[in-house]
Amino acid sequence: MQTIGILMMTALVGAILAWPRVAKAKLWRASVTPLASIIGSGFLVLGPILAQAYGVWAPLAMAALCVMAYAIGATIRFNIVALGQQDHGGITKHIETLASWALSFAYIISVAYYLNLLGSFAVNLTPWDSAFAARIVTSVVFAVILIVGWTKGFSALERMEQFSVGVKLAIIGGLLFGLGWFFADTTQQEALVFSPATTTGWAGVCLLFGLLVTVQGFETSRYLGQEYDARVRVRSMRIAQGVSTAIYMIYVVFIAYVFEANQIQASETAIIDMMVLVAPILPILLVFAALAAQFSAAVADTSGAGGLIYELTKGRVSVKRGYVILVGFGIAITWGTDVFVIISWASKAFAVYYALQALIAVFLAKRDGVGGGKVAFFGLIAALCAIIAIFGAAVE
Repeated sequence: MQTIGILMMTALVGAILAWPRVAKAKLWRASVTPLASIIGSGFLVLGPILAQAYGVWAPLAMAALCVMAYAIGATIRFNIVALGQQDHGGITKHIETLASWALSFAYIISVAYYLNLLGSFAVNLTPWDSAFAARIVTSVVFAVILIVGWTKGFSALERMEQFSVGVKLAIIGGLLFGLGWFFADTTQQEALVFSPATTTGWAGVCLLFGLLVTVQGFETSRYLGQEYDARVRVRSMRIAQGVSTAIYMIYVVFIAYVFEANQIQASETAIIDMMVLVAPILPILLVFAALAAQFSAAVADTSGAGGLIYELTKGRVSVKRGYVILVGFGIAITWGTDVFVIISWASKAFAVYYALQALIAVFLAKRDGVGGGKVAFFGLIAALCAIIAIFGAAVE
């Protein structure tokens, strides 16, 4: 019965997203890109990490991450409007260039993050479930992306994005239904689990900083200016952050109180083993969602990084050579470290980008004569992001 309910909910969410009135709605289309980025890879790894590290306090940690992301998003929303009202130059222009370099570097790391997760999930339900096999898969996919990008470009692959987003959201709907059923059943049996936190104090704060990338992605709204005006982009970011916050909070509440500590493993695919206990169909659905989501996200960020490098070097480094740089760096860190370290690095790289965006907001707010409260707020966000970039820690 539970499996039938999961499949029905997955089909229902998929049907709603495919309904032309929804799929073709301008505001929804503008919201899909940031929403897909926010609840992409992070959704797969975040639940087990928070449940293991923060125990009974996992929902509070999730809420802190979402509030932090929304506050950072507020600075970027301000920049979208302020930069659209008049030209900017001087120091703001220089900071914007630095921010673009930081974003291109963050994209390079995030592609490695996506594809390492893809490799891990690809081998998880096979007889070859090992770190070595996962890295082989990751390296092969890197090579495929480089060959396709070099020879044909990504236009064909990028058309996968909307389909993969729909698949991912539909499966998440099924997952939440299954977890809700499991949570209700556990509650009825009076068997809820209230585990103590294992990572506390400053170490707990640093770990939370290192997870910033799992709620990152809202900034993509800023770069949709060729398709949507500032008002739509601002609304799309708010919608994406609101929907993703609701999904994350429901997910973490459902997952934090139903598993014993020994049922939560410190691995990037821990969610698969946990979902076996909820419903046999969920691991298969999650692997399928992971492969589609990780590949499309990697293609999107590879394309974005290549384009940014081309623009920032004024054409001296071609887009294709940008792909080579990205793939070379990605394969190197794939074989040199693990997914959790890559997550921490990606969080630091995006924190640097966000800090620079907050600095831009400070200068734009002063230029436009905005109240001192907003200037101080943007300054605090810049300082917070700098602290995240310095102290963000990897899962141990």
